[in-house]
Amino acid sequence: MKGILKIYHPDETLKYNIKSTYCKAVYSNQKHFLEVEVITDDGLDHVDDDSLQYNFPQLSLEVIEFPIDSAEIEGKTFEINDSEDEVYTEVNLFDDEDAFIYDNELCFEKNEQDELQVVWKGTIDDFYTGSETPLPFRLKCEFKQDEIEVDED
Repeated sequence: MKGILKIYHPDETLKYNIKSTYCKAVYSNQKHFLEVEVITDDGLDHVDDDSLQYNFPQLSLEVIEFPIDSAEIEGKTFEINDSEDEVYTEVNLFDDEDAFIYDNELCFEKNEQDELQVVWKGTIDDFYTGSETPLPFRLKCEFKQDEIEVDED
Protein backbone atom coordinates (compact mmCIF):
# COMPACT_ATOMS: atom_id res chain seq x y z
CA MET A 1 0.00 0.00 0.00
CA LYS A 2 1.37 3.39 -0.95
CA GLY A 3 -0.76 5.31 1.51
CA ILE A 4 -4.22 6.20 2.74
CA LEU A 5 -6.70 9.06 2.44
CA LYS A 6 -9.13 9.64 5.30
CA ILE A 7 -12.12 11.95 4.97
CA TYR A 8 -13.68 12.76 8.31
CA HIS A 9 -17.43 12.88 7.68
CA PRO A 10 -19.61 13.41 10.80
CA ASP A 11 -21.34 10.06 10.20
CA GLU A 12 -18.23 7.96 9.48
CA THR A 13 -14.55 8.19 8.63
CA LEU A 14 -14.13 7.29 4.96
CA LYS A 15 -10.91 5.46 4.09
CA TYR A 16 -9.43 5.28 0.62
CA ASN A 17 -6.38 3.20 -0.23
CA ILE A 18 -3.93 4.82 -2.63
CA LYS A 19 -3.44 3.17 -6.03
CA SER A 20 -0.90 5.49 -7.64
CA THR A 21 1.06 8.64 -6.89
CA TYR A 22 3.04 11.19 -8.82
CA CYS A 23 5.16 14.06 -7.53
CA LYS A 24 7.63 16.28 -9.33
CA ALA A 25 9.18 19.71 -9.08
CA VAL A 26 9.08 21.01 -12.65
CA TYR A 27 11.37 23.73 -14.01
CA SER A 28 9.71 25.77 -16.75
CA ASN A 29 10.33 29.31 -18.02
CA GLN A 30 12.94 29.92 -15.30
CA LYS A 31 10.47 29.04 -12.52
CA HIS A 32 9.88 25.95 -10.37
CA PHE A 33 6.43 24.40 -10.05
CA LEU A 34 5.09 21.61 -7.85
CA GLU A 35 3.03 18.85 -9.48
CA VAL A 36 1.32 16.19 -7.32
CA GLU A 37 -1.31 13.60 -8.22
CA VAL A 38 -2.75 10.96 -5.89
CA ILE A 39 -5.30 8.46 -7.22
CA THR A 40 -7.20 6.19 -4.86
CA ASP A 41 -7.94 2.54 -5.44
CA ASP A 42 -11.49 1.67 -6.53
CA GLY A 43 -11.57 -1.51 -4.44
CA LEU A 44 -14.48 -1.68 -1.97
CA ASP A 45 -13.60 -4.85 -0.06
CA HIS A 46 -13.00 -2.85 3.13
CA VAL A 47 -16.22 -0.77 2.74
CA ASP A 48 -19.65 -1.67 4.14
CA ASP A 49 -22.53 -1.76 1.62
CA ASP A 50 -24.35 1.06 3.41
CA SER A 51 -21.28 3.30 3.63
CA LEU A 52 -21.36 6.79 2.11
CA GLN A 53 -18.12 5.87 0.36
CA TYR A 54 -19.84 3.11 -1.63
CA ASN A 55 -21.22 5.68 -4.10
CA PHE A 56 -17.76 7.19 -4.55
CA PRO A 57 -15.30 4.28 -4.75
CA GLN A 58 -12.47 6.30 -6.29
CA LEU A 59 -11.19 9.86 -6.47
CA SER A 60 -8.02 11.75 -7.25
CA LEU A 61 -6.44 14.84 -5.73
CA GLU A 62 -4.05 17.02 -7.71
CA VAL A 63 -1.79 20.02 -7.32
CA ILE A 64 -1.11 21.61 -10.70
CA GLU A 65 1.68 24.12 -11.46
CA PHE A 66 1.98 25.52 -7.93
CA PRO A 67 4.94 27.97 -7.91
CA ILE A 68 7.77 27.04 -5.50
CA ASP A 69 11.19 28.55 -4.77
CA SER A 70 13.38 25.60 -5.77
CA ALA A 71 13.31 22.02 -7.00
CA GLU A 72 14.10 20.76 -3.47
CA ILE A 73 10.85 19.87 -1.69
CA GLU A 74 12.09 17.52 1.04
CA GLY A 75 11.62 19.06 4.48
CA LYS A 76 9.30 21.76 3.19
CA THR A 77 5.66 22.56 3.85
CA PHE A 78 3.47 24.25 1.26
CA GLU A 79 0.16 25.97 1.97
CA ILE A 80 -2.05 26.10 -1.11
CA ASN A 81 -5.25 28.11 -1.25
CA ASP A 82 -6.95 28.63 -4.60
CA SER A 83 -8.43 31.99 -5.54
CA GLU A 84 -10.70 33.11 -8.35
CA ASP A 85 -7.64 34.05 -10.42
CA GLU A 86 -5.31 31.19 -9.52
CA VAL A 87 -6.39 27.55 -9.25
CA TYR A 88 -3.71 25.04 -8.28
CA THR A 89 -5.80 22.14 -6.95
CA GLU A 90 -8.31 19.77 -8.49
CA VAL A 91 -10.48 16.87 -7.34
CA ASN A 92 -11.78 14.22 -9.73
CA LEU A 93 -14.66 12.13 -8.39
CA PHE A 94 -14.88 10.02 -11.57
CA ASP A 95 -18.57 10.88 -12.01
CA ASP A 96 -20.76 13.95 -12.64
CA GLU A 97 -20.32 15.45 -9.15
CA ASP A 98 -18.00 18.40 -8.50
CA ALA A 99 -15.92 19.03 -5.40
CA PHE A 100 -13.22 21.48 -4.39
CA ILE A 101 -10.49 21.31 -1.75
CA TYR A 102 -9.48 24.16 0.55
CA ASP A 103 -6.83 25.07 3.15
CA ASN A 104 -4.33 22.62 1.70
CA GLU A 105 -1.12 21.97 3.60
CA LEU A 106 1.41 19.59 2.08
CA CYS A 107 4.38 18.54 4.22
CA PHE A 108 7.17 16.63 2.44
CA GLU A 109 9.70 14.51 4.33
CA LYS A 110 11.64 11.24 4.03
CA ASN A 111 10.30 8.11 5.74
CA GLU A 112 12.28 5.34 7.47
CA GLN A 113 13.07 3.73 4.08
CA ASP A 114 14.50 7.07 2.84
CA GLU A 115 11.60 7.54 0.41
CA LEU A 116 9.87 10.88 -0.09
CA GLN A 117 6.40 11.04 1.46
CA VAL A 118 3.73 13.69 1.85
CA VAL A 119 1.20 14.39 4.56
CA TRP A 120 -1.58 16.42 2.92
CA LYS A 121 -4.20 18.02 5.14
CA GLY A 122 -7.13 20.17 4.10
CA THR A 123 -10.88 20.29 3.68
CA ILE A 124 -13.04 19.01 0.85
CA ASP A 125 -16.62 19.77 -0.20
CA ASP A 126 -19.12 17.31 1.25
CA PHE A 127 -19.97 15.60 -2.05
CA TYR A 128 -21.38 12.63 -0.09
CA THR A 129 -24.40 14.35 1.46
CA GLY A 130 -24.27 17.84 -0.05
CA SER A 131 -23.80 19.61 3.29
CA GLU A 132 -22.52 23.19 3.10
CA THR A 133 -19.76 22.41 5.61
CA PRO A 134 -16.48 21.20 4.05
CA LEU A 135 -15.07 17.98 5.53
CA PRO A 136 -11.54 17.70 6.91
CA PHE A 137 -9.26 15.18 5.22
CA ARG A 138 -5.78 13.80 5.77
CA LEU A 139 -3.74 11.95 3.21
CA LYS A 140 -0.41 10.26 3.78
CA CYS A 141 1.45 8.55 0.98
CA GLU A 142 4.93 7.76 -0.24
CA PHE A 143 6.40 8.37 -3.64
CA LYS A 144 8.15 5.08 -4.25
CA GLN A 145 9.78 4.42 -7.58
CA ASP A 146 7.86 1.69 -9.43
CA GLU A 147 9.91 -1.35 -10.34
CA ILE A 148 9.42 -2.10 -14.02
CA GLU A 149 10.14 -5.68 -15.01
CA VAL A 150 11.02 -6.44 -18.61
CA ASP A 151 10.62 -10.02 -19.80
CA GLU A 152 13.49 -11.15 -21.97
CA ASP A 153 12.56 -13.93 -24.39
